Amino acid sequence: MRGDTSGQFDRLLSSPVTPSKVHRPFCLVLAVKMAVARPIRMLGAACIIIVLFLIFEMNKGPSAIMINKGSQPYEGIKADPLLEPTGEPEGKLWRAEDNDYAPDSPNSARTNAALISLVRNEELDDLIPTIRDLERTWNSKFNYPWIFFNDKPFTQEFKRRTQAETKAKCHYEQVPKEHWDMPKWINKDLFKESAEILKEKGIQYSDKVSYHNMCRWNSGMFYRHPILEKYRYYWRVEPKVQFFCNIDYDVFRFVEDRNITYGFTINLFDAPESIPTLWPKTKEFLAANPTYLSDNNMMDWLVDDKLRPEHTKAANGYSTCHFWSNFEIGDMEFFRGEKYSAYFDYLDHDGGFYYERWGDAPVHSIALGLFADKSKVHWFRDIGYRHVPYFNCPNSPKCSGCTPGQFYAGEPWLAKEDCRPNYFKYVGTH
Repeated sequence: MRGDTSGQFDRLLSSPVTPSKVHRPFCLVLAVKMAVARPIRMLGAACIIIVLFLIFEMNKGPSAIMINKGSQPYEGIKADPLLEPTGEPEGKLWRAEDNDYAPDSPNSARTNAALISLVRNEELDDLIPTIRDLERTWNSKFNYPWIFFNDKPFTQEFKRRTQAETKAKCHYEQVPKEHWDMPKWINKDLFKESAEILKEKGIQYSDKVSYHNMCRWNSGMFYRHPILEKYRYYWRVEPKVQFFCNIDYDVFRFVEDRNITYGFTINLFDAPESIPTLWPKTKEFLAANPTYLSDNNMMDWLVDDKLRPEHTKAANGYSTCHFWSNFEIGDMEFFRGEKYSAYFDYLDHDGGFYYERWGDAPVHSIALGLFADKSKVHWFRDIGYRHVPYFNCPNSPKCSGCTPGQFYAGEPWLAKEDCRPNYFKYVGTH
């Protein structure tokens, strides 16, 4: 169904972008004194019961967590799809037992795709269990190549130990200096001043140049590396992540056959303090390129101000909902295309990857939400996945080691970071 993109675009340009402070929750202190009248004591007792009930409700999980003063209770997902039995996707699926997926076969059924990982030598011990997980659950059947990227040369130990974990071909690539280093148009003094301000606000890694370089590289540089020119599809893998479910079909062939642009597992809110001007700059870009907006876009998901209104307000109109990009399966033709390339270059020259802490997750997500056809974005509900502290764990006999429907492990406040309710509301569960 074609959306009313002209109306959406008008609303986008007319929406306010005034920053404001995030309201903070307050505590109610109840003092009950002795020697007061019986009705007052009863009233005090009732208040205590109410307060205890509210504390209980707030700590029992995502069904009753208050987001902030003045907002509605965040009820989370009332019927989590991951609690329902989850099987394989419908339609034709390519299987190892029916096709040639031998590692060195010249007639392999593999399509032009690869597993990619940006990783440092010192992260080797964290990466090995991840490789083992993905090989055990999926790639040992299909033998897609691994491509490891580093801004420094890989050690021989790194190469030896990673290749020992897979029959597939491994490639070890150094990121070109011009793709990694801070661009020449960035004012280094302004970067340092901005980093200190972000640090005072508690924004993690804000003063680490390497982290900003990484976010920029993952946003708009990775697919420009020469080794990826011959590939179309990629599966991003990071150290310390886990995979829980056996996948018995060729995921890349599934993506190719259905012309899927992007696949994700986890859908979160971002810290608005890290991206205050990202949405205003996006609006500027759209104003200059109105035809880039997809007819079947995800604008409603991007600008929702009901689930976490304080986030949308602090991010100047952006809900901060994004696909958590430590897992992503994507079509590099989208990123190489005119729309995304122009968008990234616009953002890159604005400097927000350094003066703020724009991450590749919100940048990818906003671009997909505006420029892609939302029917071509796929939730891989059948791939069990964890990146601390969040999970994607389906109810499937193919899965072990995670609890179906569990979204997080840790403090109850983590539940409010779940943006799936909005995504399922505006986009669906396809």
